Amino acid sequence: MPIIRTSIIRRIQQDLRSRTRSAQEITEDYLSRLQAAEPEVQSFISVASESACAAARALDGRIASDGADSLGPLAAVPLGIKDTLCTAGLQTTAASRVLEGYTPSHDATSVARLKAAGGIIVGKCNCDAFAMGSTSESSAYKATRNPWDLERVPGGSSGGSAAAVAAGQCVATLGSDTGGSIRQPAHFCGVVGLKPTYGRVSRYGLIAYGSSLDCVGPLAGCVEDAALLLQTIAGRDQLDATSSHMPVPDFTQGLEEVERFASRPLEGKRIGIIRETIGEGVSPGVNAAFDRAAQHLATLGAEVHEVSLPTSGAGLPAYYVIAMSEASSNLSRYDGIRYGVRQEAANIRETYNTTRQEGLNAEVKRRILMGTYALSAGYYDAYYKRAQQVRTIVQQEMHKALLDFDALISPAAPTTAYKLGHVKDDPLEMYKGDIMTINVNLAGLPAISLPAGFEEGADGRRLPIGLQIIGKAFDEGEIIRIAHVFEQTADFACGTPPTFDKSKSQ
Repeated sequence: MPIIRTSIIRRIQQDLRSRTRSAQEITEDYLSRLQAAEPEVQSFISVASESACAAARALDGRIASDGADSLGPLAAVPLGIKDTLCTAGLQTTAASRVLEGYTPSHDATSVARLKAAGGIIVGKCNCDAFAMGSTSESSAYKATRNPWDLERVPGGSSGGSAAAVAAGQCVATLGSDTGGSIRQPAHFCGVVGLKPTYGRVSRYGLIAYGSSLDCVGPLAGCVEDAALLLQTIAGRDQLDATSSHMPVPDFTQGLEEVERFASRPLEGKRIGIIRETIGEGVSPGVNAAFDRAAQHLATLGAEVHEVSLPTSGAGLPAYYVIAMSEASSNLSRYDGIRYGVRQEAANIRETYNTTRQEGLNAEVKRRILMGTYALSAGYYDAYYKRAQQVRTIVQQEMHKALLDFDALISPAAPTTAYKLGHVKDDPLEMYKGDIMTINVNLAGLPAISLPAGFEEGADGRRLPIGLQIIGKAFDEGEIIRIAHVFEQTADFACGTPPTFDKSKSQ
C-alpha cells in the first residue's frame, strides 16, 4: 500500500543534510512559486522576499561552518504567518485598515519559536479583518481565492494561510482559531489544520479577538508536518499567563510509515460520531464523504458508534455572545493614538471616532456593537452570563463523551466552499457555517481537520471535504496519530488543486 502524503519538512531536512539543495535554493524556489500563484490566489498581504533570502543565506553559512546537524528541526522550511500574529520588522495589520503600516518591534512567541527552529518566514497571510469572518472576504486588502476553484472562498478567518499551503506557496503556515478559523479553511482548501488545546500554545503577540477562545495552530499539507510545527510552538511561555505548564510530548511519536502499519492499526480505539453534526443541514456531498470516512476508520479496526451531544446547537449562539463581548473589549485599543492609522480631527474624541469609523469595516463594527450591547447594564445577565452557563454545559457534555471514546468525529463544516460573495452580506448564514467547530473552542479541546474526500461541483470541479477529529484536553498526540493513520490509508481523500501542483516546489 503506497504512502499517500509524505512530510515536506522531512524532505527539506534530508536535502540540506545531503547537500542536494541549499537553504537559499529552497527559499528561492518557494518564493518563485509564491509570486507565480499570488495574482490568482491572493493569499498574502505582504511578502518578505529580502528577509527570507537573508535568513536562508545565514542558514547556509551555518551549515558551511558547523554542519547541517547544528540546525533546528525546521531549518530552511518556508512558512507563512497569518497577519494577526506580530512579526518584528514586518508589517502586521490583522487585515484591517486601522493597523495599516503598523510594524511591531517584537515577534509573537509562536513566530519566535519557528524562527529559532530555523523556519524561514516568507510573508504574512491574508485573513478576515481581526479574524472576524468565515470567508476571508472581509479583509481590507484583498479577497483570497480557493486554489481548488478560483470562484470560491478559501474559508476564514485563516483563509490566506490555508490557500497558501494548498497552492504550494509555502510548506506550512500559522493560523489562529477562535471558533473554527483553522479547521474550516483547512476543510475548504483540502489541507490539514490543527487547533491545539487552549493554553497549549502561547497567545503572546496574537492580535486578540476572543481571549478565552483564541488558539494559535498550524496548517500544513500533511499530518506529520502539522505535528512538527505544533511540536515547535507548543509549551509554557512566561509572557502569557494563560499558557499551560503541561509538559509537551513528542507529537510525532508513532507516526510510522504505512508499510509498517498492522492490518488494523486502530484496533481498540473507540471513536464517537457526533449525531447532531450529520444529516439535516449538512450537504449531501459532505454527508456522503463523512460516512465513507467513518466506515474507513472502522475498517482500520476502530469501534465507531454514534454519540449524542444534545446541547450542541446551543453552543452557536453562546459562542457568538462570548466572542463578540470579548471583541468589544479587545478592540477598544484601536483608537488611532497608540499605533496604526490616525485620522486627525478637531479634538481627541473626533479623532477616535473618525479613525474607528474609517479604519474598521462593517463586520468588525457589527461585532463590537453586539458585544457592547451584551455587556451593557441590564443585559449582562440575560446574554453574557447565560452564554457562559451554556458554555459550561457544552464543556461538561463533551468531556463526558470523551470518557467513553478516544476521539469524537464530525464533518469540519456543513458544506463545501462557498461561491465568492455568497455569504458576505448575510452574516447569519456565515455564522451558521461555524456550527461544527465552535463547541470545541467553548470546551477548550484540541481538534484536527484533514482531507476526507471530495464533492463534485456542478461545473465538474472537485471540492475538498474535511474530517474533524476531536480529542481530550492536552491529548493532541492521540488525534494526530488517528489522523495520520487515516491520511496514510485513505487514498480516496488524496488530491492536489489541479492548477497548483505542489510537487513543482518540492
